[in-house]
Amino acid sequence: MKKHILIYGLISGLIVSAIMAVIVGMYSDSSGFEGAMWVGYASMLIAFSMIYVGIRNYRDKYNGGTISFGKAFKIGLFIALIASTFYVIVWMIEYQFFFPDFMEKYADHEINRAKANGVSGAELAQKIKEMDEAKEMYKNPFLRILMTYAEILPVGLVVSLICALILKRKQNPRQPAMA
Repeated sequence: MKKHILIYGLISGLIVSAIMAVIVGMYSDSSGFEGAMWVGYASMLIAFSMIYVGIRNYRDKYNGGTISFGKAFKIGLFIALIASTFYVIVWMIEYQFFFPDFMEKYADHEINRAKANGVSGAELAQKIKEMDEAKEMYKNPFLRILMTYAEILPVGLVVSLICALILKRKQNPRQPAMA
């Protein structure tokens, strides 16, 4: 089971990281943050489709056509964790070597978006303060890792939960029930 999880986790991680690398390069200016966010979450869902494939493959080929919700969720969770870790590592490398000014651009984008939405005065000052705090937090590699996990891992958990619910099977449908 460990090899199975590792294979599907790495495939999922490669998919999401490759798409992220392209997206960040394409949307590296502050005008593209909104589009990058939607494309990024769509790429996570595409990559996390490997959770469904991995659970189903394990159930049908290695577990006699049956799997409990708990075991299916565990497989999905570990696939998501491996893919998320891959994503975090790639982002840390990209941030360090290619986009060290990411948070400055993101903060400017958020402040300009607030201004465009009519925010001014004390509210705008509060937004600027929040973004300054976020930039300071992002300088800490440990917090940056946690924030990056917070982007992707919840999506993987939801996909794992849904896949476990869909794929759980107590009895192989090809075998008659014992009375």
